[in-house]
Amino acid sequence: DIDGVGHKYHLELVLEDVLDRDATVNCTAEVLYHLGNQNIAPDVQFTLEGELKNTDDADNIFYNRIKSLEKELVAENIPDSHGNVSPEMEPIRLLAWVASGYVIWQNSTENTKFQLAQIKRVKQVKRSDEYLEFDYMILLHEMVSQEVIPWQMTVLWRPQHGVQVTQ
Repeated sequence: DIDGVGHKYHLELVLEDVLDRDATVNCTAEVLYHLGNQNIAPDVQFTLEGELKNTDDADNIFYNRIKSLEKELVAENIPDSHGNVSPEMEPIRLLAWVASGYVIWQNSTENTKFQLAQIKRVKQVKRSDEYLEFDYMILLHEMVSQEVIPWQMTVLWRPQHGVQVTQ
């Protein structure tokens, strides 16, 4: 407890690479939840011991595949009602997962636990620059209340430039 400021937590955890379950790195983090103001994202400071697998090759393959499509990508219900994700939609799911992490961080409190449940809809937006843009309608499962919250987010991405949630 930090008087007049909030609650700070010190965490030690192991991060597992989603593409290579055997690859892990240790992480320490400090998370500060501000008192009384639900509109301020928690402050997060972290340190990684090591690096996760480089995804440049997979990123470039996905990027080039999407850039070469004749029509913009449109998809629904990822994963489907049986929990399946087709291999060609896995990068779309991973992109949504990373972007939803930003949404979750910006909207978290000490009393919430959000998890990406499903991509209801994703639509690629045509752009004249080198970025890929996707409009997502996702479902976030709030584990404490068991509420499922629809959330619209617009995501920009380009290999080696990271993910930006613009809306």
